[in-house]
Amino acid sequence: MRFLQAGDRRLVALEPDHDVIRNLVDQAGFECEIEESDRRLVIEVWPSEEQQLLLFDAADPSNLGWFSRCQFYVDGLSGVVLQTPLSVANCWDGRRVLPDRLRIALSTELPAGFRLPGKQNLSEQVVYALLYNLLNALGETGVAVCGKGSIQPLAGAPRRTVGATPSRRKP
Repeated sequence: MRFLQAGDRRLVALEPDHDVIRNLVDQAGFECEIEESDRRLVIEVWPSEEQQLLLFDAADPSNLGWFSRCQFYVDGLSGVVLQTPLSVANCWDGRRVLPDRLRIALSTELPAGFRLPGKQNLSEQVVYALLYNLLNALGETGVAVCGKGSIQPLAGAPRRTVGATPSRRKP
């Protein structure tokens, strides 16, 4: 972790270790590909076994049981995992969302005053624990997508499109 000065702004630059991240992803029961850019690290994850990613629509009443156990909430419009330096995005095959893959982005440059819940200071170790807990939630208890937008849920009841009418069968 380094501190950077950009004009009058101070930033924290995280330097996550790819081997540590791969180990955490493996311990959580997933496989991954890691891609690094200037200000973020993108981890594409998929379950190593036959398991569903539990990313569900928080607004659907049929998902109430999952919602009550949630530890992480995702803004449906931006994909940001609330109160964390993480964000998620769906993976696409060109036409449809892949139900067994998800992209998790870790911001590696954050404001120096960035605090996690509980006013916890930011460090690589804290981010590793956060990532591990998010992966465990995706595999076991579920992660809630709050609001409609660019992030599509991968589990639970399917989203209904606005204006769609249910199909009617003839008697």
